[in-house]
Parts: sequence; structure tokens; C-alpha cells
Amino acid sequence: MTSYLVGLIGSGVGPSLSPALHEREADFHGLRYVYRLIDLADLGLDAEAAGDLVRTARRLGYTGLNITHPCKQTVIEHLDELSPDAAMLGAVNTVVFDGDRTIGHNTDWTGFAQSFARGLPDAPTRRIVQLGAGGAGAAVAHALLTLGADRITLVDSQPGRAVSLAAELARRFGAGRALAAGTDELAGLLPRADGLVNVTPTGMAAHPGLPLAAGLLHPALWVADVVYRPLETELLRHARALGCRTLDGGGMVVFQAAHAFRLFTGREPDAGRMLTHLADLVDA
Repeated sequence: MTSYLVGLIGSGVGPSLSPALHEREADFHGLRYVYRLIDLADLGLDAEAAGDLVRTARRLGYTGLNITHPCKQTVIEHLDELSPDAAMLGAVNTVVFDGDRTIGHNTDWTGFAQSFARGLPDAPTRRIVQLGAGGAGAAVAHALLTLGADRITLVDSQPGRAVSLAAELARRFGAGRALAAGTDELAGLLPRADGLVNVTPTGMAAHPGLPLAAGLLHPALWVADVVYRPLETELLRHARALGCRTLDGGGMVVFQAAHAFRLFTGREPDAGRMLTHLADLVDA
């Protein structure tokens, strides 16, 4: 019987539910499937170590890897090939080993698009403010514009990243569809915005807190977060208390995991079943 050995490379990934999500779905398919965490923080490594870890995993016989913060962009130069989506977005969250070749994919954008369409199907998307312009930020912004958002304003702690991503998105989707702004402009942007998306690590178990001042939120704003451990981040808790419509990161992690599972195994996962897995795991 074919066996599968998969890993997740990232920093602070100890609370990740990806191992259980993948392994539970594999059980339904009767597969031998082991999913391991490779935590940069535990190993005392930084994002630049991603290439060495990918090469080591390939030599050790891994089937593939998921890649998360902060390696989604640094890993690219160490891969042999990129899927069209990964090349377009400049970010990789899934690496498949095909013989001696390493192929990078991006399942984040389709994962977020499915989650948004499912969780906020009729939400207005004329003006959206997005916090974070890194690898996941590129995927989420692409998803929102693909779903028909009129304009996204990107805010990042590294202003150059927001400027660069906005220019790339404007080239892809049209002038004026994506803009960059500074954190000092949030107070002027949010009163006119339909939605706010947090695509930063702030709110994760390893990075607790709020990504912006709570006083900037208002009831007419929908608020989405890609963080899923915990499912109710401090941002979402404040937003719900105000009466905002919210979207947690659970749907995105499930749908991107389902797409990655398909790439690793060639089997068709049941995303509905995986959403049930996630609910069980969060409640456990």
C-alpha cells in the first residue's frame, strides 16, 4: 500500500490543526498518511531555512509539504517549478515532490474564495481594507478581486510590500482596483469601508492581540480573519460585540487543506466532512 508522509513548515505552528485535518480525511480514504509539524521557532531557525528544510524533506522521502508564515515567499527560489497560480501570486503554500523535482502550488487563494463565498455570500465589496500584504495577503487580495471586489486598500507593517502588491494587483485587475496606504490612514479609510480583512499573524496563539485599534471598528463593517487558532480571535470578538458580520479562518484552512490533500494524494477530498472534522477538533 502506498504511504504518504507530509509536513508543515512555519513558525509557531504547534497549535496547527492541519495534521489532524489531513490524517482524519486520509482515514476515510483508507490511506496510510502521516503529517508532521516542522516548527522554525522550536528549531531556532528563520524563514531563510525553508530551502534547506525542503531539500531535507525530499531526501527523507516526504510526499510533500505545506508552507506557512513566514516562508511562503522565501521558499520560492528553492523550488524547481511553480504552478501558474503560485507564479502569479508570488507565494507558495504547498510543495509537491515529483521524483527529483519540487513543485510549488498555492491553494490559499481558492481556499479563501470558497470560504468567503460560503460565509459572507452577499457581503458588499465596494471598498475593502486588508491588513497584510505578504504571501497570504497576496492570495486573499487576489481572491477578493476575483470575486468582484471594486477596490482593496492594502496596509502592511512593511509599507514597501503593500506598494509592491498593490501595483501587481492593479496590473492584473486594472488601475484603481488595488491601492496601498499607511497604518496612519486607517482612521480615514475604515469609516467608508464595507469590509476589513486581517491577513497578518496577529491574533494567533503565538501572536496574541489586535492588528489595529478596536475603536476603528464600526457596526456596518464586515470583518474577516484568516487566523483559525483560535477561531474567535480578539479582532473577531470585538467585531461581534459591535454587531459586525464576521468570518473566521476555519473555512479557509479547510478548503486550502482539501486542495492540498488532492495534490498530495490524487484523491478527491470531502470538504464538507473536513469542515465537520474542524468543528470537532476546535471543540475538543
